[in-house]
Amino acid sequence: MIPLYSDLKLTRVPFVTVALICINIAAFWYQFTGAGSFEQSVKLFGMIPAELFHADYTAGELPRQVTLLTSMFMHGGFLHLGMNMLYLWVFGRNVEDDFGHIGFLVFYLCAGVIATVAFAMAFPASTVPLVGASGAIAGVLGAYFLRFPTSRVYCMLIFIIMVRIIPLPAFFILGLWFFIQIGSCFVHMASPAGAAGMGGVAWISHVAGFVTGLVWTIFVLRSRYHRRRGGRSAW
Repeated sequence: MIPLYSDLKLTRVPFVTVALICINIAAFWYQFTGAGSFEQSVKLFGMIPAELFHADYTAGELPRQVTLLTSMFMHGGFLHLGMNMLYLWVFGRNVEDDFGHIGFLVFYLCAGVIATVAFAMAFPASTVPLVGASGAIAGVLGAYFLRFPTSRVYCMLIFIIMVRIIPLPAFFILGLWFFIQIGSCFVHMASPAGAAGMGGVAWISHVAGFVTGLVWTIFVLRSRYHRRRGGRSAW
């Protein structure tokens, strides 16, 4: 089930979403064409939990706090990048439209950092670099889940040799997505590799990002409510 577009109309140009997609693509291009190899760029710009929590462990040249941001723009492959950017495009535009350009950018970066720190806290001794925008985008999905639960999202469903595009309610798609992330997180943590912070997907950062999106949106809505009661317009 691959989301393609939603039925929500935009009231402003989503240039922050477009800029984030462009930066991610440019960063991925740099991973292949920049100094050093693809693996070296992942190690340099990725977030390594052991480096973040242990002062005596140094793997890269960048300050450990900086990698909390740079890791959000690195990816492990074309499929990783492609799926992340597709989800950001489908759901990010409407969240940006709702939050405003600056509000959305701050939210996106904070959700990504929180998701990254959550992974690092779960595996503080791991030396495997964490890369990808998945945590930040999971935050966007959490925000979309609360703000536009009944919107129709047109998805591509693939049944072996048959492909169909059908509209599905956002709460079903994103609720199912979150349920899969939680289930995968438990399964992964139960495995020896997962318990050691190894493996290809940082499920726990997806869960943390989504929850961050939910909580952040609740505070945004609460702030708007109090501003309206006070006679001021919402941001």
